[in-house]
Amino acid sequence: MMAGEYSEYDYVEADTIDVSELKPLDAETKSIMKSEFSTGIKLTVFYYIFILAIPILNWFASEFMFSRMWGGMTYSWFLTSIVAMAMAFVIAFIHTALYEKRLQNKQADTNQTTSSADERSIM
Repeated sequence: MMAGEYSEYDYVEADTIDVSELKPLDAETKSIMKSEFSTGIKLTVFYYIFILAIPILNWFASEFMFSRMWGGMTYSWFLTSIVAMAMAFVIAFIHTALYEKRLQNKQADTNQTTSSADERSIM
């Protein structure tokens, strides 16, 4: 069955969007996007440095990196597989926690603005 044959919704054909026709972002959205981008870049750079460090350690500390831990697994494989996967989860947790913190701060600022506006209107 083709996408255009579904009757559950009105099918809208995909089209291209001219970026120059889009409205500029409001200040709040622009600020949120900058902070999210900044956080993402920092965490990405940290992860890439770690991943790049593994082949560098393999080259300069090969005796250690290729020595056996348990079950025949080398430190190199341990860092590449187990630690790198754990770091991905930690990075996702950090990014989510920072986003939630920014969201709570934004809600607190909104509540303060609303309450201070209410106080002024009462007096």
